[in-house]
Amino acid sequence: MLIDTHCHINIMIKKDFDILLSEENFELAQIIIDQAYNNDVKILLNVGTSLIESINSVNLAKKFTSVYAAIGIHPNDLTQNFKQDLKEIEKLLKNKIDNKIVAIGECGLDFHYPDYDIKKQIEAFKMQIDFALENNLALVVHSRDAYQETLEILYQFKDSNLHGTIHCFSYDLNFAKESINLGFKIGIDAPITYPKNNVLREVVKSINLKDILLETDAPFLPPQALRGKQNHPLHIKTIAHFIAELINVDYDLVSTQTAINAKEVFKFT
Repeated sequence: MLIDTHCHINIMIKKDFDILLSEENFELAQIIIDQAYNNDVKILLNVGTSLIESINSVNLAKKFTSVYAAIGIHPNDLTQNFKQDLKEIEKLLKNKIDNKIVAIGECGLDFHYPDYDIKKQIEAFKMQIDFALENNLALVVHSRDAYQETLEILYQFKDSNLHGTIHCFSYDLNFAKESINLGFKIGIDAPITYPKNNVLREVVKSINLKDILLETDAPFLPPQALRGKQNHPLHIKTIAHFIAELINVDYDLVSTQTAINAKEVFKFT
């Protein structure tokens, strides 16, 4: 059994961002979910990136048995009205069980693109950390070019029950160890298959398999053999096989242990 702990089916099935899903979109989602299920991907965590996409994530989770929802606002999707957007997201948490919400995010810090607003990003990140703590939910952390700042914020909550995953891990072994000590798993995506990504491969070889979650981030970041094409949750199997070979263990151990890890973090029912 495999679990994709981070995908965006809502983005795969429509042409534009921030529009609500239609019945036609749901029909396309059914195809994607069935393809994944038939490739042993039995649970999918669909992750929101904005208010509308979080609503879409919830609607997918409510419609499909194997799909669960994470809701939150990506640092690059913060609007001028982000506080109001987060209030609306908080309303979804009032029915978190019926809405199949198992995590907050993705949220965090992204200093990669010019003109980022560090103050706004930090404020939104902390607000969403509070959501996770108040609801005893996992936190899905997005961190890009914000190594020290991300750790500093997470350390502010080290004595709480904050837990979750560092999505699409792209830092070094020290960051991984610090994150694990803070209660986080390490999300590994298909970039581990990219030839130049030696640092990530060394991280995976150096940490315990019990600290790893598998992700696709579909439709983004396809495996090396499919670069330039749309990624798909079924390609989680490629990542699992790659890791098994990398750390010299059986594929079944990787699939089984990472599924156990995912259930521990997200409490899938």
